[in-house]
Amino acid sequence: MNKDYSLLKVKAIKLRRKGLSYNEIRKQINISKSTLSYWLKSVPLKSEHKKRLYTKSVFGLARGGQSQKERRLKEVNKIIEAAEKEIERPLSFEAYRLFGAALYWAEGSKGKMFQITNSDPHLILFIVHWIEKICGIPPNGLTLALNIHSQQNEKDIKKFWSDLTGVPIRNFTKTYIKKFTTGFKKNNLYYGTVRIYLPKSADFKVRLFGWIKSVLKDIDHKIQVVENRWNKLRKNSRPVNLY
Repeated sequence: MNKDYSLLKVKAIKLRRKGLSYNEIRKQINISKSTLSYWLKSVPLKSEHKKRLYTKSVFGLARGGQSQKERRLKEVNKIIEAAEKEIERPLSFEAYRLFGAALYWAEGSKGKMFQITNSDPHLILFIVHWIEKICGIPPNGLTLALNIHSQQNEKDIKKFWSDLTGVPIRNFTKTYIKKFTTGFKKNNLYYGTVRIYLPKSADFKVRLFGWIKSVLKDIDHKIQVVENRWNKLRKNSRPVNLY
């Protein structure tokens, strides 16, 4: 052991006798934990020092999960910030049109008319703006319908969605109110869910799915080939509900 390590060992022993943990000592001298353990294994600790280190250890275990969540949250925020810079703004008309079409493909009704239901204010407001830009129909030409729980305030929730979207309250149809339940709900839908109706939209909806079909054209052949190969899956009879 050279002179430098000798001095470091002496300093480590002094710090340990003051009741510092290995990690606390390592912050003052750049030595591996295994080396500290070898140097300090025979250094006794006073009872008050043992108590402090034990309390610190317990607190660290309790805090560990929360610390991991906080670190992950910071990582996620950095990823999102970097990803935002990858998108060129303002969006082109084509990108904007197809983004709305994709949202409808995922979240919209598959019935005859254009209807989309969601609880996310971002999605709802985007669709309202999208309809105005793509179809030329302003918010006062739309119809909304709420789906809420019986313990929620229908009047205030209507005002919230009207304030957000610009759709007049007179354009809201009858609200569907779920019966009261005491069951545990993981997600609190403070604003309920809202459905957007686009009047006289049958032809427009067909056109929208034409846009989607155009985007998917490159994979259409592969899907047809595989579906034909597995056509036997379509021959299964529908399940019968015996209850």
